Amino acid sequence: MGKNYIVSLDQGTTSSRAILYDIKNKCIVGMKNKPFAQIYPKPGFVEHDPEEIWEGQLEVMKDVIEEAGISYGDIDSIGIANQRETVVVWDRITGKPIYNAIVWQCRRTADICERLKGEGLEGIIKEKTGLVIDAYFSGTKIQWILDNVVGAREKAQRNELMAGTIDSWLIWKLTGGKVHVTDYTNASRTMLFNIKNLKWDEELFDYMNIPMSMMPSVVPSSGRIALTAKGIVGAEIPISGVAGDQQASLFGQTCFDVGCAKNTYGTGCFILMNIGDKPVSSKNNLITTIAWVIGDEVKYALEGSVFNAGSTIQWIRDELGLIKTSSESQMEAEKVKDTNGAYLVPAFTGLGAPYWDMYARGAVLGITRGTRREHLIRAALESIAYQSMDILEVMKLDSGIDLKELKVDGGASSNDFLMQFQADMLNINIKRPIITETTALGAAYLAGLGEGVWKSKEELSKDWSLDKLFVPKMESREREEKYSGWKKAVSKSLAWEEL
Repeated sequence: MGKNYIVSLDQGTTSSRAILYDIKNKCIVGMKNKPFAQIYPKPGFVEHDPEEIWEGQLEVMKDVIEEAGISYGDIDSIGIANQRETVVVWDRITGKPIYNAIVWQCRRTADICERLKGEGLEGIIKEKTGLVIDAYFSGTKIQWILDNVVGAREKAQRNELMAGTIDSWLIWKLTGGKVHVTDYTNASRTMLFNIKNLKWDEELFDYMNIPMSMMPSVVPSSGRIALTAKGIVGAEIPISGVAGDQQASLFGQTCFDVGCAKNTYGTGCFILMNIGDKPVSSKNNLITTIAWVIGDEVKYALEGSVFNAGSTIQWIRDELGLIKTSSESQMEAEKVKDTNGAYLVPAFTGLGAPYWDMYARGAVLGITRGTRREHLIRAALESIAYQSMDILEVMKLDSGIDLKELKVDGGASSNDFLMQFQADMLNINIKRPIITETTALGAAYLAGLGEGVWKSKEELSKDWSLDKLFVPKMESREREEKYSGWKKAVSKSLAWEEL
């Protein structure tokens, strides 16, 4: 038997997964999943145990191979996709983390971010990194560990500490502590990396008082990066693809053309659009990020996040009891021809792009005595499409690129009503693929490309298979009226907590 399989390690925020991709049959043939603990030491603090992540990730990788009845010798390569901004700092000598991983959701460094803003650094950080100053990104998390763990700063000065995002930590462990790298997509999420000259930026390290020696080398997203240590998995398997999870999803959706975008409908929505080989600075609070680097090819993306998408459906299910299961929302929404003028703004945790209003709060507006539960359920689903539209509208403004099509994945993409409404509001075709595990697929594609399984991205595009096409059917007047109503509803929810 030849090397017919690629293993994708999909290391997410709540679980570690391993996916087995069959090269010959172009499909996923195995999947294992292991949740891990979420640690909340204080309000706004979110941590993970790096050792638990590593042990869980190793376990599911071994399990998925064993269950398929194949050997390590059948594995062509490994691809890694990971939660992006979460950061680990560990001891170069002992290999042990000096603190828990600080998770991308964690808000503990908000005061550091405020200090950076107070020093007038927003413009220069945006210019160099494509990012807004926010506790979301990795740089201030590393600074916090150095400032708050006893002896950490002294150790860092002596070059005894290493830092990295979760991909770096996994690669270091998989190689038996021999290789300390990250890829360009993950580096671009740290707030320490210059996305124009593609280097760690000394000035940014000085602002955050972090020794640059802690950081990994930066490598392309596709190409042989390292070999696993025999003592770890029983064989030397090439690690040949690495990308942050949302970039991996963009790649897995084969969004290789400028203007092609993907939307992952999860708890929130992550929307990325391919903007080509030059970074565009957003004037509407979107993030500019590296989409992938393959050989000499550097591609950039604009990114916007919706905070509450699938969580809105969970809210009407768990807190309001309007539905028993999430899938029920489609059938209930289709019982009525519209929302009867009702709008739901799910600003439960503020609003993300393009508003970035942490003081906004949720609102239900336009209700009358004739408003029924079906209208509210429909309004909840429509709110997801409206929020995505808000982002895609400013993406077009920022980039000057017309959206060609939208490819979708994530749990809520299985809702046909929502997908049709999204197509109607955007007035473009929406494509849902057969394989919706696009993050894992993207990591597999990057790894296989790096090992010559596929010769080009064009070859990968041919492997992408459509499940369902959603074609817009709504008249432009109706579209404008609905969207105008949404904008009016949002305006009522902004800055609520400040009142």
